[in-house]
Amino acid sequence: MSFAQSPLQYCAFALALFLSSSVLVGVATIAPDARAAAATSDVWVDIDTEHLSLVVMEGKKPLHTFENIAIGSNGPTLARRRNDGTTPLGEFTITEIRPSERFKMFMAFNYPNLDHTERAFKDERISASEYMALRYNLDRGLPPSQSTSLGGQLGIHGLGRGDLKVHETVNWTEGCIALTNEQLAELAKWVVVGTRVVVR
Repeated sequence: MSFAQSPLQYCAFALALFLSSSVLVGVATIAPDARAAAATSDVWVDIDTEHLSLVVMEGKKPLHTFENIAIGSNGPTLARRRNDGTTPLGEFTITEIRPSERFKMFMAFNYPNLDHTERAFKDERISASEYMALRYNLDRGLPPSQSTSLGGQLGIHGLGRGDLKVHETVNWTEGCIALTNEQLAELAKWVVVGTRVVVR
């Protein structure tokens, strides 16, 4: 059924586009100087889950390195499931940057992306209906559904009021990438909606 045939579907799609554009407007107040940098250079984020480091890159040139980051308590994986405490490997895009009461700031990325969606469907880790829900958004350039058995709500965040000693000792997140609040504020100078993030 086309949007022309279904006003309800059209309204839902228009609302989603409006909310997406509202996110972009909000981000400009968080990292204004990063928008100019992203427009004139190939700035991206390289996350090394073995050495627990995050490097802001411009092409092949490192701009800034953040050491002693934290990842999921059960390590990295290519086959993540909801609530398994793992951090997904792969290439993602920042879809939203917002203040967070718990984590100071949250930089969401587009997990599960197309690669994770296709692999999970092939491995029978998601149902056909979950696959279609994910593909519906991904095919339209919208953030993927966060309610499938692959989980969601993943990204880069700070400690908030968390324990720095715990952060420096163990991987403690549910699958996100965690930095100290100070590191996150520094990272926000470079990262905008659309920034590429490679987790390896």
